[in-house]
Amino acid sequence: MSERMLKFVSRDRETPVKRNPGERRRDFGEIYAKFADEKAKAQAARCSQCGVPFCQDHCPLGNDIPDWLKLVAEDRLEEAYAVSSATNNMPEICGRICPQDRLCEGSCVIEQSGHGTVTIGSVEQYITETAWEKGWVKPVRPARELPQSVGIIGAGPAGLAAAEELRREGFQVKIYDRYDRTGGLLVYGIPNFKLDKTVVARRAQHLEKSGVQFVHNFDVGRDASLAELRADHDAVLVATGVYKARDLACPGAGNAGVVAALDYLTASNRKGLGDKVDAYDNGELDAQAKNVVVIGGGDTAMDCVRTAVRQGAKSVTCLYRRDRKNMPGSVRETANAEEEGVIFEWLAAPKAVRGDAAKAAGIRVARMELGSPDASGRRAPVEVEGGEFDLDADLVIKALGFEPEDHPEMFGAPELKVTARGTLRVDPETLETSIPGVYAAGDIVRGASLVVWAIVDGRKAAAAIAERLKATAETPIAAE
Repeated sequence: MSERMLKFVSRDRETPVKRNPGERRRDFGEIYAKFADEKAKAQAARCSQCGVPFCQDHCPLGNDIPDWLKLVAEDRLEEAYAVSSATNNMPEICGRICPQDRLCEGSCVIEQSGHGTVTIGSVEQYITETAWEKGWVKPVRPARELPQSVGIIGAGPAGLAAAEELRREGFQVKIYDRYDRTGGLLVYGIPNFKLDKTVVARRAQHLEKSGVQFVHNFDVGRDASLAELRADHDAVLVATGVYKARDLACPGAGNAGVVAALDYLTASNRKGLGDKVDAYDNGELDAQAKNVVVIGGGDTAMDCVRTAVRQGAKSVTCLYRRDRKNMPGSVRETANAEEEGVIFEWLAAPKAVRGDAAKAAGIRVARMELGSPDASGRRAPVEVEGGEFDLDADLVIKALGFEPEDHPEMFGAPELKVTARGTLRVDPETLETSIPGVYAAGDIVRGASLVVWAIVDGRKAAAAIAERLKATAETPIAAE
């Protein structure tokens, strides 16, 4: 083993330089700098190189984390990039937005022993950013071009990962997306302070240079039926994600000033991209000088509260019906929100939105306590009698999660089977749907989940599609 490793006993955990809260409240820039070279090597060298790498085991992609940490510590960065990118189609994105505290870093052996986890996510980001700077990220050039084509519906992480894998095999790939830019929620759902949009655009350009074709502003069901896409391609992958917002079930939920999280975040991101957004410009989706209450405890809720802070909200409060320990969102993101001045009301749930159809004028809140476990095994929140209180609220944002749209109806494909939850029913081994030759990946299969799981599914679907199409492959196209 290299003498450079096992430094966790003498070297403390460090993260890249983090901008102070007062500064970062004023803009949407990313809050962490890139690791300085020597800092990255020093932190990578803290890895214990344990025989059973729990970090790798708890990474959905199975990233070979100990190996690329060792390569970074030894200043073998190009090799580290080769290892990192072998299992992950967008490591610079996962390094920024994965909840490492719940995955690789949360399972790190030295974290469990009290020495503080290796900063895996930041090193992963450092490796790939260095690779982009050095020109090591090359467009995909398959050994041979195949005539068979695959149509992918959705330009989010699942679709993009599948597209790259299919191009490596030589298939012709075309992605259809309802938005005007590539990236899905990576562009319109996640704010710049977590993921700068230039990072997503760079990855999209890489795929274009690799031969992936993009068709934007294309709605399946409006511009073509699923059957028509099937006729145009040898296989189709549905990677649309889930976009239907869960509603607020209390009086006043339909009042003006009560908005869905994705509508709010999309408006903000579009403004950041320079678009004209009427609902933002007229103040409907702008938090400036407003008392904002965000309902929910996941990462989308954290995106909303931190966006409202940057828009100049008068106050920002997050209501979550369980306690901090049971919050589903990233611990790191919650801490960042608190640093930026967000107030958290734990064990609190909305009881009614005050005001009328024209205007929200506050929110009545029920105090909760945790009772017996529910069907999920988590202790169910129960209202505390007499514990009601009121909060000022001009803008109430519903960040309660997402559900699937009605794809059989939307796609004009009643034979497309769904589960009881409305997600697409697939073969668990191949991700093929009830329609032969049509596959599905990402949130539309597993429900609202993490970007890293979407990448996992995209790669898995691509492998199944490639195996099937290769079995019936025609004569390859001559390379130019």
